[in-house]
Amino acid sequence: MLGTLGVHKFVLGLNSSGAIMLAVSIFGACLYLPILAMMTIGMIEGIIYLSKSDEDFYQTYAVQKKEWF
Repeated sequence: MLGTLGVHKFVLGLNSSGAIMLAVSIFGACLYLPILAMMTIGMIEGIIYLSKSDEDFYQTYAVQKKEWF
């Protein structure tokens, strides 16, 4: 539910990506397209996170620090 604001990025320790998502969401609130884009990215990343095994998730996001998709 908070993927639009980039909360999942902050939880993973990816602060620059989280700040970008948060800034786009806040400053783009008056326009529909930036919010829609952030919602889509949050949804896609949520599905990717949930579909990975624990080992793959750890390797990708904790060891390699992959920030987007």
